[in-house]
Amino acid sequence: MRKYRRFLLLIPVILVLALGGFVVWANTTPAPMDAAIAAMQSNDLAVVVTDQWLVFEPVESEKDTGFIFYPGGRVAPESYAPAAHAIADEGYRVVIVPMPLNLAVFGAEAAKDVIAAYPEIQSWAIGGHSLGGSMAARFAYDHPDLIQGLVLWASYPEDSKNLADRDIAAASIYGTLDGLATLDKIDASRNLMPADTAWVEIEGGNHAQFGWYGAQAGDNEATISREAQQEQTIAATLEVLDQLEAR
Repeated sequence: MRKYRRFLLLIPVILVLALGGFVVWANTTPAPMDAAIAAMQSNDLAVVVTDQWLVFEPVESEKDTGFIFYPGGRVAPESYAPAAHAIADEGYRVVIVPMPLNLAVFGAEAAKDVIAAYPEIQSWAIGGHSLGGSMAARFAYDHPDLIQGLVLWASYPEDSKNLADRDIAAASIYGTLDGLATLDKIDASRNLMPADTAWVEIEGGNHAQFGWYGAQAGDNEATISREAQQEQTIAATLEVLDQLEAR
């Protein structure tokens, strides 16, 4: 009985240690590469870093379409700054949403606040990388009245969030050498995406090169440069935004 009581007394301590370890793990992210830091600087854009978001805003643009982006799990939001900067250079406002504990599963509803903050935007696409993409798909599924486009980078919807019957512009962009969002997983997601989804295969691309944060455990080595993979990713993302703008 004494041993049992001692064990019960230890349970809160074990839980606190486990929670502390999880918080440390979640907040230990790869450092953004130099290119990501450089992309945070303004040139012909108004790059605004707020307490909530990283906003890449064209100084002059008449476009009514915006893009909300959810980072991958345990990836610093700044690691996607080069892509966001390039998309904003084409006239689209881009908002990268930092996530609680760097895990989008804890902030899947964050896009709602972004949309409310920019009422002048008429059409919104949402997207994300890896876990961020899955949570972006969740938001698109749960809020069909708010989202007109979906762009997934090395990602796929949850089985319970089937978007096959949704009339939204969509793209699934993936690398053939991705060790995490593998080709089998991408293929399995095809029946979960809208019928007119653009499936963009990046030959030689991997998981980590969708951002600028270095290598990633469990991934394969890419056979194309990060710059080349980024160029194809940005081009495919812009096609969805252009489609929404044309509407």
